[in-house]
Amino acid sequence: MQEYAPRARLATHEVTNQPPPSEDRHLLDDDLPMREALAREAPDWVAERLAPLGRDVGSERVRALGEAANHHPPELRLFDRYGRRLDAVDYHPAYHELMHLAMDHGWHAVAWQEEGRGGHQAHVAALYLLTQAEPGFCCPVTMTHAAMPALRHSPSLHEHWSPGLLHWDYDPRALPAERKTALTFGMAMTEKQGGSDVRANTTQATPVADGWRLNGHKWFCSAPMSDAFLTLAQTDEGLGCFLVPRFTPDGERNAIELQRLKDKCGNRANASAEIEYRDAWAEPLGEPGRGIATILSMVQQTRLDAATAPVAMMRQALSEAWRHVRARHAFGRCLAEQPLMRTLLADMALEVEAGVALTLRTARAFDGAARGDAHETALARLLPALAKYWHNKRAPGFLAEAMECLGGIGYVEESPLARLYREAPVNSIWEGSGNVICLDVLRVFGRHPEALTALRQELDAARGASPALDAAMQELVTRLEAPPDTLERQARWLTQRLAQCLQGALLLQHAPAEIGETFCRSRLIDASPVFGTLPADAPEAAILNRIQA
Repeated sequence: MQEYAPRARLATHEVTNQPPPSEDRHLLDDDLPMREALAREAPDWVAERLAPLGRDVGSERVRALGEAANHHPPELRLFDRYGRRLDAVDYHPAYHELMHLAMDHGWHAVAWQEEGRGGHQAHVAALYLLTQAEPGFCCPVTMTHAAMPALRHSPSLHEHWSPGLLHWDYDPRALPAERKTALTFGMAMTEKQGGSDVRANTTQATPVADGWRLNGHKWFCSAPMSDAFLTLAQTDEGLGCFLVPRFTPDGERNAIELQRLKDKCGNRANASAEIEYRDAWAEPLGEPGRGIATILSMVQQTRLDAATAPVAMMRQALSEAWRHVRARHAFGRCLAEQPLMRTLLADMALEVEAGVALTLRTARAFDGAARGDAHETALARLLPALAKYWHNKRAPGFLAEAMECLGGIGYVEESPLARLYREAPVNSIWEGSGNVICLDVLRVFGRHPEALTALRQELDAARGASPALDAAMQELVTRLEAPPDTLERQARWLTQRLAQCLQGALLLQHAPAEIGETFCRSRLIDASPVFGTLPADAPEAAILNRIQA
């Protein structure tokens, strides 16, 4: 993208009282809460490997790529000039450069290549940084990463597909998988009539001599130019999971017809399509009739990424707001020195710190589960749902507040805040909307009571450090003893409070004392639904000093 030197003196006035033009930054060096979380939760190699990525995503070059990928969304190409069917999606070159940034450095594969040794922390921290470059392109990175646990349900498919999944490269060409070294994966589960209720799916899978054939419609297919898709279809034995390759074994385009691309509120750089299977060739994945259980092993991974992205967007918005208020003056004072603005931004900074702490702790549970640690395995069943629900409920209001900090400039598309605000709802809806996630939390309690026991142990580690947390934990104990119908009606409250209590416990144990205590007092006692309502004696200076330290 062409760079231009701004001109401050115009025909009728001089441009003053505005922040200086943005410049290259190092997003990891600037992010004290993330650096502390990595030092605490991950081996040393993780931060060392992330350092170049922090520099890249903070550069003006990559910022421009993110803007271009959003300004030029994917385009559907159904036919070539002669009327032959293509079922293709064309992406702007900026999108492909961003995909190279992620996949040429193995961030889609690191969780599995370093599994049990910090790989999940590395993946999550990388996604956190990549999201601040552009959230939409992270979707295919996430799905490619998350396909591995599902592939493990079939030794033959795992052997065939995992080398391409793990390869450090990005190859966007439409070719049979055998002619490529690097592969990407997509997902197609939901249908019009069912949505999250995938048991209502009507797509049919029929066994044939050379495999299976699928017929039916999928309402959302993420990343439709992927090399393979995981999907659900009905069989005589119930709902099954299938791998649908872009090309059939004989090298022909598979019968996956793109109907249209979704015109989405946000997530503009990423393509989401409606598709039709018309005798599409497929291979079964996992046990017959156990398709939901198979695909959930993928969903558990994508939910962690969907919990990470809103924290990254909040962090980016906080940085933009902080940069603005330090350079902007109003009513005779710098905005950053005005009491109400300081209270607002300190409150928002607490939210980001809490989100980072919960996200990295969840990632550590995934690595612990890979090592066979029973406590971490129990946490890994529960924490992704808690984090996904609560982080995504906080993000839209947070991003609106950040936009207000910039005023009218924040509302225009030249600012990243408008784009972030439009992006905010997607991770709350994707992989289970709020009610679905909260009901899943109750299901985990019913089927895996050890998960609740493990969570209580995590909370007990901070018992006595904050009266606010102690009181909230006691209320949780009482509420959790309610009958099932009451628990279901209160599932949102329980999920929110469990997430907040764990965030508070983590901050009390690992952040400076004033950070953890202020978080607990402001979230667990007389909490306000809006930001900017910290206690009068909150240590705002100490909190603000950590935004870019």
